[in-house]
Amino acid sequence: MKNEIGFGTAEILLPDFTKVDGTRWAVVACDQYTSEPQYWEAVKSTVGDAPSTLGMILPEVYLSETEMRIGAINREMECRLADTLKGYPDAMICLSRTQSDGTVRRGIIGAVDLECYDYRKGATSLIRATEGTVLERIPPRVAIRRDASLELPHVMLLIDDPVRTVIEPTVAACETREPLYDFDLMQGGGHVCAHLMTKKEQDAVLESLASLATPSAMKERYGDGALSPLLFAVGDGNHSLATAKAVYEQVKEAIGEEAAKAHPARYALTEIVNLHDDALQFEPIYRVVFGCDPEALLEELKVYTASLSGNAAPQVLHCITKNDEFDLTVPHPALQLTVGTLQAFLTDYTHRHPEVTVDYIHGEDSLRSLVNASDAVGFLFDGMGKSDLFRTVLFDGALPRKTFSMGHAADKRYYIECRKIK
Repeated sequence: MKNEIGFGTAEILLPDFTKVDGTRWAVVACDQYTSEPQYWEAVKSTVGDAPSTLGMILPEVYLSETEMRIGAINREMECRLADTLKGYPDAMICLSRTQSDGTVRRGIIGAVDLECYDYRKGATSLIRATEGTVLERIPPRVAIRRDASLELPHVMLLIDDPVRTVIEPTVAACETREPLYDFDLMQGGGHVCAHLMTKKEQDAVLESLASLATPSAMKERYGDGALSPLLFAVGDGNHSLATAKAVYEQVKEAIGEEAAKAHPARYALTEIVNLHDDALQFEPIYRVVFGCDPEALLEELKVYTASLSGNAAPQVLHCITKNDEFDLTVPHPALQLTVGTLQAFLTDYTHRHPEVTVDYIHGEDSLRSLVNASDAVGFLFDGMGKSDLFRTVLFDGALPRKTFSMGHAADKRYYIECRKIK
């Protein structure tokens, strides 16, 4: 792959699904069900001794066992390279994923150029993180990837394509042909059906992607054609992509910048998905503060929000305690999102009050059940609209941690495709 938009073809490796059971081959992203070892035990039982991506990944529920598992993972990769995987050179794959609720999400699988990705605050690269990257999460993942011969992707990159020029026409054209694979996913993950794309379809996708990053397109969507284009926003798997970047930087340091230009570690296999896909839903993640004096905290919050003098549209926080609830309006916020305004306050508040903790809650009912304690305050707020994501990353940078949830655990990417990285 060599182009200016940071996305292109790769040699994609897959089993022969006439001989390998796809349902047992495909396993959900390793960063799901991290507090549910029983889920992964059920996966192990389902897989049995069949060829599976399970042996080539480390579910993060077992992250503390990284050192003892790395050797077995690397050996399994070599085994699958030798007797299971077939290469599709210069390939892109279009994917239709039926989710657990029956909706269908569509995407395209290809390789991104890690030279075009930057997860640091203030990044202006074509590929950027949507949420803050926790640097402490990267080293154990680097240990897994460093000596691995293969990568298996669970990264999802979002594109802001409201007119649906990139993915949707391609999937519609591909669906008239025989699929590359077509099977149910284990553990309630739905169904996958994929097609190998023609060269003509690949070229059309690349041309349409490039048109999203032009100054005129940036001006039309965000009101400023001089902005550094943001073509891909990381929706899922940012720490995995950051790990790939860290390993590539190590390779580049070891072999030199010129040699690294052609090294397979420079690229990472990902799926791109349109932010405007109807099956893609964003849900807010609320906050509950524990161990505080609710009255004192809320008084400080009122002073803080009244002191802001930004240009963002007014915001409303719905504050809930054991004995009261009310709306607090933020007339002149500096940040685009209500959750950003609240999180900025809470980050400072917890730094000054180390006895206080913050929990991140899905669903209003769950939040209300937690604020019955006399030392708790809950905050409800409007979630971020999907159309706000790119604008917010462009103008505010990476979002606060736990800003939104993108789908349920069962609907995350499953490992199917592989690519050599050594």
